[in-house]
Amino acid sequence: MLVRVFVLQQFYISGPSMETSLFQDDRVLVNKLSYRLHDVNRGDVIVFDRVTTSGGVVEHDDLIKRVIAVGGDSIQIKKCEVLVNGVEVDEPYLGAEVEGEEPNSRCRVADMPSLTVPDDQLFVMGDNRAESFDSRSFGPIPKKLVIGRAFAVVWPLGSLRWL
Repeated sequence: MLVRVFVLQQFYISGPSMETSLFQDDRVLVNKLSYRLHDVNRGDVIVFDRVTTSGGVVEHDDLIKRVIAVGGDSIQIKKCEVLVNGVEVDEPYLGAEVEGEEPNSRCRVADMPSLTVPDDQLFVMGDNRAESFDSRSFGPIPKKLVIGRAFAVVWPLGSLRWL
């Protein structure tokens, strides 16, 4: 129980937002100590607590997304291409099949004006840009909501791999 609370925890993937990196029904291991030892880095796959209020009731959802920009970075989207600090981000995890698709069907938000990520916050996006509810919709997230860094797929057994 102590390991689960402070060190490692398994999380279940329940939607398509991280395809083609993670698929529905995958289970990942999350290192909860990682960010006590070092900073969050661009490209990390993180699990964080998404806090919302509905009718006066506070709800918590654990979401998994990829860190695209960190505090102080400038992020912009032009024709579905993500630019961080004016440089196009190399995103091999998106999969080759999205290259030929129309901008709106492959990324949902084809253009986004430049935004500077506040200190102690992160801009996160799902790898399946057309299906992901992420910082393009709810804005940057506070670092303090990060639960940990996903580092391995552990289920199904045929899909064992490092992230």
